Amino acid sequence: MNEELTRITADELQARQQYRYRINVCIAAGCLSTHSDQVQETIEARVKQRGLDKICRVRGVGCMGLCAAGPLVSVEPGEIMYQAVTPENASVIVDQIAALEPKIAQAAPPQPEDEPIPEVTSRPTVASPFFQRQVKIVLENSGKIDPERIEDYIAEGGYSALVKVLTEMMPSDVIEQVTKSGLRGRGGAGYPAGLKWSTVAKAISNEKYVICNGDEGDPGAFMDRSVMEADPHRIIEGMVIAGYAIGAENGYVYVRAEYPLAVKRLQIAIRQAQKMGFLGRSIGGTTFNFHLEVRLGAGAFVCGEETALMASVQGRRGTPRSRPPYPAESGLFNKPTLVNNVETFANIAPILRNGGAWFAGIGTDKSKGTKVFALSGNVKNIGLIEVPMGITLREIVYDIGGGIPDGRHLKAIQTGGPSGGCISAEYLNTPVDFESLAKLGSIMGSGGMIIMDETSCMVDVAKYFMEFCMSESCGKCVPCRVGTKQMHDLLVKITTGHATLDDLALLEELCDVVRNTSLCGLGQSAPNTVLSTLKYFRDEYLAHIIEKRCPAGVCKMAKELVR
Repeated sequence: MNEELTRITADELQARQQYRYRINVCIAAGCLSTHSDQVQETIEARVKQRGLDKICRVRGVGCMGLCAAGPLVSVEPGEIMYQAVTPENASVIVDQIAALEPKIAQAAPPQPEDEPIPEVTSRPTVASPFFQRQVKIVLENSGKIDPERIEDYIAEGGYSALVKVLTEMMPSDVIEQVTKSGLRGRGGAGYPAGLKWSTVAKAISNEKYVICNGDEGDPGAFMDRSVMEADPHRIIEGMVIAGYAIGAENGYVYVRAEYPLAVKRLQIAIRQAQKMGFLGRSIGGTTFNFHLEVRLGAGAFVCGEETALMASVQGRRGTPRSRPPYPAESGLFNKPTLVNNVETFANIAPILRNGGAWFAGIGTDKSKGTKVFALSGNVKNIGLIEVPMGITLREIVYDIGGGIPDGRHLKAIQTGGPSGGCISAEYLNTPVDFESLAKLGSIMGSGGMIIMDETSCMVDVAKYFMEFCMSESCGKCVPCRVGTKQMHDLLVKITTGHATLDDLALLEELCDVVRNTSLCGLGQSAPNTVLSTLKYFRDEYLAHIIEKRCPAGVCKMAKELVR
């Protein structure tokens, strides 16, 4: 199998060398929503029209990161990235290449005046902090390979970790490297991956399962979706390695049906991996078998909780169950089951290629490696970023994010989605790691990071996230089903100017009850946004209650509604 990988890599690299220029068009969901598929078609047609098809290769690739500036097109060599490309001005990119190749390019037919295309550079030597401050492990192939071609993935070192594992390592060796890496689950809880893997590996059973949790439901989050769309084979390779390590022969990728492009590319990747012998029976000529399939979720946020997810995979209603027993002992079909999220599995192949110590050398003492964030809200550079653990919030917001637009001031940073909290701007120098965010009353979560300026009302923000938790509650336990509804009703009273200080005291009491008595993580973490906004922005609550006004001018008070 190693010889086959070497041959495919050599063939692919040789094929790439036949082209003097490579034009990469982002065809991830964000850019597709602004017609990047039409941009690709325009560029392909223009390349052919100018007679450049023998020296220019046009490819659709995954997310390039700077989503706010899409559609994005990059040209190699030179690593120039064009932003805000449209079907109307895309041909300019080809004409610029044609100007460098006058002996090959055909004369261009008369064209209407095309709009200039802004450029940004992704070259590390140029001062472009959005790219320069990132460290890419999970996203190392995103925006560089065609996600629907397994050859592209292999040429970048894909499946070499799997071959190494199957030919040189025992299952215990694999778990040892994952443990040594210090990798913690990237789904939110931050549980040590090596410990979870070893627990499932030690479980005695004739059947075990591996599940990849792709049920990303946090508002403002698009990290896992982007990885599945841009580099699906990376997830597959990580899952197959996990199966070998724990002794499982079957796996499921659980993806919400609202991610049709991710589902499509995962299914294509699974078929390709099966055809090349990286999935199925006797992988790489060994006795190891591993089968993988995609299961679609109906978009219930609660199915991000692992016991609810497993119930959904089995065709039952997605509701959590009490633990213990934990999935590592009794999970899918009552068998030992390993559940990790997309980003966790995406880290596995690089760790096995480079060694656990390499990964452990990035980040902080207790939070190793990098973290992918979906940076959104009131910030200039909205997009997908990957940063080393320990980077400060200030560096993310102002260096990578480019600061707050329109001369406004930062007010809060919301991390962790509905389960997270809002951090006041005074804590901008806080390092981003599991422990530091927890101390401030928030969590890392799966990686959503929403930036808010002074136009945001923090009481309204708390109401928004509580409404989400209330709507997404499965209703199985009373504290979550009833408590989130009561908390939402109180927040509505506050934002409309009908509340009293007794209502505020009741809200805080309910937060404590719901957090400590709910069955699963959804209910237990539902009060987090309320508690964090009360901690850092209590004055806004008091202004709504006592003064009957919204300092940000967002909420319509009762007296205004009467008018």
